[in-house]
Amino acid sequence: MPASSLLVSVHGPGDATALWAEAKVTDLLDGAPDGITVPSYGSPAWLALPAGHPLRSAAVVTAAEAWRRRELEAQRLDALAETDPEAWFREMTAEADRHAARLGPRLAAVPTVAELARHRRPCVPRRVAAAPGWPVRVPGRPDTWRHYIDGRQVDLPACTAPRARRAAA
Repeated sequence: MPASSLLVSVHGPGDATALWAEAKVTDLLDGAPDGITVPSYGSPAWLALPAGHPLRSAAVVTAAEAWRRRELEAQRLDALAETDPEAWFREMTAEADRHAARLGPRLAAVPTVAELARHRRPCVPRRVAAAPGWPVRVPGRPDTWRHYIDGRQVDLPACTAPRARRAAA
C-alpha cells in the first residue's frame, strides 16, 4: 500500500495511540522515495525484507494500528448493541438499506407472481394423435407409442409394432 495512505487520520483529536503510530510510520519512512509501497505484514514481500529494514517495521506498526482500530470499532458496536439495539440495527443494516433503495425501482418493474398469474391464459391440452405411418410417443408413459391402425388410435409398447408395419418392412 502507498505510504501516504497507511494511517489515514480517523482518530479523534485525543487519540494518542493513533498519533504515535502515525508519527512512528512517518519517521520510519523518512527519506524513502515517493510512492514507496509498504508490504502487508507477513506477506512474502515483507518476509523478503531484512530484519532491521524500516519498511518491515512500518508494516508492523501499520498492522498493529489497524487491528487496534478494528477492536475499538467492535467494542463500540458491542456497547451500542447493549445500550441502543435499534441504533445498532440501523447501523448494521444501513448498507443493505442503501443497496435496496438502489434496486427498488428495478424490482418494482418486475411483475409479481400474482400479477403473472392474472395475465396467464389457460392452455387447453391437446390430445396426442398419431397419423397413418407416423406413430408418436405418449407423454407421461415411457416406452409407449400411439399408432394409427385401421382408423383408430392404439397405444402399444415401443417393442410392439403393428403387423401391417412389420409386413411393409
